[in-house]
Amino acid sequence: MDGLTAVHSRIGQIQARFAAPLTTHATWARAASAAGLTGTDAATTPTAAAATGSGAEVVGAASKYLGVPYKWGGTDPATGLDCSGFTQRVYADLGISIPRTSSQQATAGRPVASLAEAQPGDLVFFDNTSSRAGIDHVGLYIGGGKMIAAPQEGEVVKVQDVGNPTLIRRVLPDRASAATTPAPAAGGSVAGVPYADLFNQAGARHGVAPALLAAVAKTESGFNSSAVSPAGATGLMQFMPATAKGLGVDATDPASAIDGAARYLAGLTKQFGSTDLALAAYNAGPGTVQRYGGVPPYAETTSYVQKVKSAAEAYS
Repeated sequence: MDGLTAVHSRIGQIQARFAAPLTTHATWARAASAAGLTGTDAATTPTAAAATGSGAEVVGAASKYLGVPYKWGGTDPATGLDCSGFTQRVYADLGISIPRTSSQQATAGRPVASLAEAQPGDLVFFDNTSSRAGIDHVGLYIGGGKMIAAPQEGEVVKVQDVGNPTLIRRVLPDRASAATTPAPAAGGSVAGVPYADLFNQAGARHGVAPALLAAVAKTESGFNSSAVSPAGATGLMQFMPATAKGLGVDATDPASAIDGAARYLAGLTKQFGSTDLALAAYNAGPGTVQRYGGVPPYAETTSYVQKVKSAAEAYS
């Protein structure tokens, strides 16, 4: 008996040595377990050495998947993505590993107390199934009460209202997520053109030169927010209906259209690596640029790229 007592005593000493005090983390872990979630912060939080990116970069990485079809179980954008396949892919693009399923992702990183404290790049989680407790949907918060998510069968990755998330988690390390004010867009501000304030604001939010946004508006519609093209493109920035829907943009509202164009151009620039290719994709579609491996050999597209660049230079 004395030997058995000694063994139990030694086990207790070892457990006490490694037991963590009851903190907010431990409280969250218990709540997550009670909600049917799995995973641990220790296993899913990226190390500072591995994690890169800022909230703006997360949003940019997410934007390049706009329009990808929803596919249950999908992890390949070439064939389709489900909600957690989408968020996992976005973070993987930035060198950050998060778990596969939404319920597991809901234990990654650190908790965010409320939507008022959420920052672009945060993961927002939902319990949408009343018959089964636990997280079953996830999206990426992009600010302004909006998120990018892969909603459900028959839809595509798109921008939508964030609503009331059940949980919010921050995966980015503090050094990357601390800054909430976006860096000034390259090229400074623009003046002396219609909607100059909107171009400056959207450019600062999304890291796009305001002069480039103004040049796109000039080339697309001549600054006419009521313009409608023969192909059906609408508004100041001439969005096709499907593109506007995917971006969550009201193409007839200048503020919404300019912000959407800035987000779209930021995503295209990150995807293709140059302003020329981003502009070509804006005009001819990302798929066309991918198919040709560069600016498509269309007279309209090559002329469009040069017109926008010349106008942007004049506005700078």
